[in-house]
Amino acid sequence: MAGAIASRMSFSSLKRKQPKTFTVRIVTMDAEMEFNCEMKWKGKDLFDLVCRTLGLRETWFFGLQYTIKDTVAWLKMDKKVLDHDVSKEEPVTFHFLAKFYPENAEEELVQEITQHLFFLQVKKQILDEKVYCPPEASVLLASYAVQAKYGDYDPSVHKRGFLAQEELLPKRVINLYQMTPEMWEERITAWYAEHRGRARDEAEMEYLKIAQDLEMYGVNYFTIRNKKGTELLLGVDALGLHIYDPENRLTPKISFPWNEIRNISYSDKEFTIKPLDKKIDVFKFNSSKLRVNKLILQLCIGNHDLFMRRRKADSLEVQQMKAQAREEKARKQMERQRLAREKQMREEAERSRDELERRLLQMKEEATMANEALMRSEETADLLAEKAQITEEEAKLLAQKAAEAEQEMQRIKATAIRTEEEKRLMEQKVLEAEVLALKMAEESERRAKEADQLKQDLQEAREAERRAKQKLLEIATKPTYPPMNPIPPPLPPDIPSFDMIGDSLSFDFKDTDMKRLSMEIEKEKVEYMEKSKHLQEQLNELKTEIEALKLKERETALDVLHSETSDRGGPSSKHNTIKKPQAQGRRPICI
Repeated sequence: MAGAIASRMSFSSLKRKQPKTFTVRIVTMDAEMEFNCEMKWKGKDLFDLVCRTLGLRETWFFGLQYTIKDTVAWLKMDKKVLDHDVSKEEPVTFHFLAKFYPENAEEELVQEITQHLFFLQVKKQILDEKVYCPPEASVLLASYAVQAKYGDYDPSVHKRGFLAQEELLPKRVINLYQMTPEMWEERITAWYAEHRGRARDEAEMEYLKIAQDLEMYGVNYFTIRNKKGTELLLGVDALGLHIYDPENRLTPKISFPWNEIRNISYSDKEFTIKPLDKKIDVFKFNSSKLRVNKLILQLCIGNHDLFMRRRKADSLEVQQMKAQAREEKARKQMERQRLAREKQMREEAERSRDELERRLLQMKEEATMANEALMRSEETADLLAEKAQITEEEAKLLAQKAAEAEQEMQRIKATAIRTEEEKRLMEQKVLEAEVLALKMAEESERRAKEADQLKQDLQEAREAERRAKQKLLEIATKPTYPPMNPIPPPLPPDIPSFDMIGDSLSFDFKDTDMKRLSMEIEKEKVEYMEKSKHLQEQLNELKTEIEALKLKERETALDVLHSETSDRGGPSSKHNTIKKPQAQGRRPICI
């Protein structure tokens, strides 16, 4: 029982001891964080927690900013967080930003995280046009921003359009020129390619070194009025206080460096600046709100302290940080050099490997091409050998045909000679027959005359016989005489018989040998034309097969003329040109 009571008492006491908390959201330039804070925490407690979380040691440049009725305010280190005029809605939001700017970023910003936060903040101010930047400087700054984000330029990776979604230039600069986004990207990339070898922190530092020379860099502007009621602008930066014309925020009308200011104070809305030189009048001005005066005073005190601090020897903490930063920088430099050497060696090895692979591939391709060419050459050689054999056989065949044709021509000539001789003999026989016919006609006429004479003699004899019979009757005796019937003598057996119709002679001569010879010649002509056509097709096929092996650079003028003639469809051989007219003009031989 006693143990149970003791446990309840310890639990209740533990419950009472747990502090009340509230949620805070911290917004940095590239992240958001949330913390559970105790109700009693002061601004310094929250600020230290944020710096420890970020690993930030150069805390004097930064602060936690919030907004009160459109007025910027900074969290005070010695005041409770919830005692500020902040929204009580959780989470309570603060922005972790640079409150004070260095005179020389390269010398004063030691930590890489400090440089990075300043880079992001200044870049945003330039893009939001809170800090004026000339167009040419905007392009240069954009190239460093690209180097910080993407590293070294690589044409194979960073192709056209890779910056299309990036916000790199102020809208004012873009609208100032009739240039397309592609044209801007081309100019930024040209600068970007020249930053090869710079690490991210180096590119960001180069960005800050250029930006710190801009007129509006690190200046906090406030609207004020002088004693005459003229509206002016007060600028507070790392070098001092500056008075501007409202229309010109670039060139101050008058400046008060921190080392020339003796005292700064305000009473209600009136602000007083007392120079060290007593001969110079005290400058007084009024602001619209008391809260603005408090903010101006905070910025003046902070910038003045840093101004004096820069002109003294560094504290032990800063010396340690700078030594560590130098060591870290040297280590990173050595690491970068080592990586660069390794990268170079790797690239050289990769190039050597690629070169070897390329050469190996080239050798393989050359070997493959050589094998293919060898195979084609062998096939072509076989084909040429086969074509040559066929051509040789055809040549032999043509020679044989030519010999046969020659023999046939000789036979034709011999036949023609015999035919001429026979014709001559026949004509001679015809002439002899005509002469014989004339002689026979004369003999026939003579015989006819003799027959007429005999008939007349017969009639006279019969008349004499009649008279004799009459006389015999008269004398009573009858004398007897044989009858006369003359028969013409037969013709000699060696004379051919002819049909004589009137005075004409018919002779029929048939030249069957010449017709048979003409048919054989025409048949051989057709066979020759078919063989020539087949040979031409084979030559064309061979030409097509070896065309791939032709070396155009070695063609002579004649080769070119031949190719042109072939393309126009002209005769491919002078023999074809000669034979075509002969074939067209040939006629059957008539004797």
